[in-house]
Amino acid sequence: MKISLIVVGKTTDKAVIMGVEKYFKRMKRYITFKIEVIPALKNAKNLSEKEIKNKEGEMILNKLQAGDFLLLLDEKGKEYNSKSFASFIENKMIHGTRHLVFLIGGAYGFSEDVYQKAQHKMALSKMTFSHQIIRMIFMEQIYRAFTIINKEPYHHE
Repeated sequence: MKISLIVVGKTTDKAVIMGVEKYFKRMKRYITFKIEVIPALKNAKNLSEKEIKNKEGEMILNKLQAGDFLLLLDEKGKEYNSKSFASFIENKMIHGTRHLVFLIGGAYGFSEDVYQKAQHKMALSKMTFSHQIIRMIFMEQIYRAFTIINKEPYHHE
């Protein structure tokens, strides 16, 4: 299985960039992992929220291949603890998922077309985080999941 993280907009915070790179390097040990950035829209201030979501949605859907399992990070999604998230990933591996795609949307969320394409939604917290910071937090959780799957001491009960 391979995993991709698709994000909307470039990360500009140096601390977040360093954190993402740290976990990206660590994950190479466990799985083929890729981060894809959907560029921020130009002249977005002239567009409505719906137009922004639809344009971002088109670019997102163009990144997907047939057979990809698309999971949205969405505030209304299912919440997991670290162990149950590890079990979710392990289950996808066992059942032959070839490509697990996690998606962190833009500031306004996802278009209806993206929601229709998604097979699952998950929430990281009931709290709201910036779309940049959540990238680093989520990367750490994917890394943590693989240490749990491999019974390594990173995660403590």
